[in-house]
Amino acid sequence: MEKRQFTRTVLLVIMIFISSLGGLSAKAGEPFRFVVLTDIHINAKKADAIEDLRHSVDQINTSDSIDFILVTGDIADEGDRASLLIAKKELDRLKEPYYIIMGNHDQKWSESGCMDFKNIFGYERFRLDHKGYLFLGFGCGPMMRMALGHISPEDIDWLKKELAQNGKQGKPVFLVTHIPMLPQNMDNWYEVTDAVRAYPVKAFIDGHYHINRYTTYDGIPAFINITNLRRKGHRFGQYNEYDITSDSMIVYTHPVGEPRYRWGGISLTHKYYDKSPGSFKLRPSFKVNEEFPQVKEAWTVRSRAAIFSSPVVYKGKVYTADDLGRINCYTLKDGRLLWSCHTHGRIFGTPAIAGGMLVAGSADNRIYGVNARTGQICWQLKTRRPVVSAVTIDKGIAYIGASDSTFRAIRIKDGKLIWATGGINGYVETRPLVTKDKVIFGAWDNTLYALDKKDGSLSWKWVTCADKGMHFSPAAVWPVAAHGKVFIVDPERAMTALDLKTGRQLWRTYQSKVRESIGLSADHKRGYAKTMRDSIVCYSAETDFPKELWSTDVGFGYEHATVMLEEKDGEVFSSTKNGLVFALDAYTGKVYWKHKIGNTLVNTVVPLNKREVLYTNEDGLVGKLVIP
Repeated sequence: MEKRQFTRTVLLVIMIFISSLGGLSAKAGEPFRFVVLTDIHINAKKADAIEDLRHSVDQINTSDSIDFILVTGDIADEGDRASLLIAKKELDRLKEPYYIIMGNHDQKWSESGCMDFKNIFGYERFRLDHKGYLFLGFGCGPMMRMALGHISPEDIDWLKKELAQNGKQGKPVFLVTHIPMLPQNMDNWYEVTDAVRAYPVKAFIDGHYHINRYTTYDGIPAFINITNLRRKGHRFGQYNEYDITSDSMIVYTHPVGEPRYRWGGISLTHKYYDKSPGSFKLRPSFKVNEEFPQVKEAWTVRSRAAIFSSPVVYKGKVYTADDLGRINCYTLKDGRLLWSCHTHGRIFGTPAIAGGMLVAGSADNRIYGVNARTGQICWQLKTRRPVVSAVTIDKGIAYIGASDSTFRAIRIKDGKLIWATGGINGYVETRPLVTKDKVIFGAWDNTLYALDKKDGSLSWKWVTCADKGMHFSPAAVWPVAAHGKVFIVDPERAMTALDLKTGRQLWRTYQSKVRESIGLSADHKRGYAKTMRDSIVCYSAETDFPKELWSTDVGFGYEHATVMLEEKDGEVFSSTKNGLVFALDAYTGKVYWKHKIGNTLVNTVVPLNKREVLYTNEDGLVGKLVIP
């Protein structure tokens, strides 16, 4: 008995010794240095940013004291594959390992729905364990939609899992993002700070502002880093170096060819914030729901996957598509999930349904035909590049663009390609407008195209702001048509009317400062648009000049989300980047009600009638509002 007890004691001592060794090996304290490169903004068509990155890499490689490099977003100015490949070629020359995440430019204007980034660099988020410290890097959006930054449900779940595994007494943690967790930049910043503050997070490391700035996110220290792009009057760019000591983090800016200089730092032993929930002063207010208590949420589904497309209604069912490549079918009555089918890439464009067939494009380079009753995939049509476009179905034919410079017409019954038109110089994102004899859509080449509906031949095209780059393209708006005119709104802030037959510009007005949001009345007499500050405007669709009929201050603040306006039963419905859904009188603009759903982008809503409205949002919510 005594021998057995002695053996147990010896084993226990050995285990404690081994455990202590593990603790010592993981203990933070060994000094090291790392580099932060951010806001590189490579453009395959321009040389300056490429040269700046090249010179930065050359200088970093001359140092013997750098352990690794963090590359914190906005790698490509337009999110395109060619620019990402150039960036990778330069970054791969680094002697030490680098860890990279996407920025808003990589996510918003990605022709591949961010699949190129993952395919080129191998991942979208990272975990780095280094000398007793833990670095967690993840994207911040906005994904393919003009909105505030947003941490997706998938990324929040991943972050919580990684922090839980590290533990509340684990390694000191640095969180690496692109967009700062500030209310003016990030719609769900508080979800992130609340999720992380119970763990040993030392600081956030970010980019986006192009300048050095020390700040705090709900009390948590944060370092916003200077761009790699050269500043005015300088030949080359710069980057930041972080020196980690036993008790401090010191931050330096190192211009290429010049001495570095210190601009910031924090103690790694000081306690900057507590573990309790942070301040509620800057958190979103939901008081508007108290002003309109008649609006109720009949049901809500939390899918835990971001949704960037509108819901689709068909025969008593609701269909959604999400960031995980899923197509989900719910009951219209109570939101009960009936089935789910999976593609192999993200789905951004709103699907369409007719004749029992749902058609959707996926970032996995395919267009799918899915049985709307069972969820069975009936056919697939392969494309050369990802498909991020919405779909329109007319008389058994699905019309959809892609990122392979091609627009297609597909028979929905069996997936047979009816025609395909190439030569589209930018990728297609919008839902195409289908008229009696034309298919009209914008692309990210600053062009609005009109194709012959029968054979896909080019009828006309209209180019806007060609000299200002793709960010001013009419590519995101869903065009509408009435009285021989096509109406669009582009990022140039102009409501525009074109001749449907010829594409000739009839009128264009900057009066209301609208952006990428438009709608048409049921009787085709009025067009609606959302301004960038508080208001909805209504213009006549009948006149050959811009005639404003009414304007209403809804009070939603600054707004730039690409969300359309839908009329039903004499009311106009729309939504905002900060979760507001509202309804106005179609003839007078009178506000009937407003309701706030979370604090993130609500996609174009679907009114069933003036008393029932379906919605999806960027946080993965699917729901139905009822107004008695």
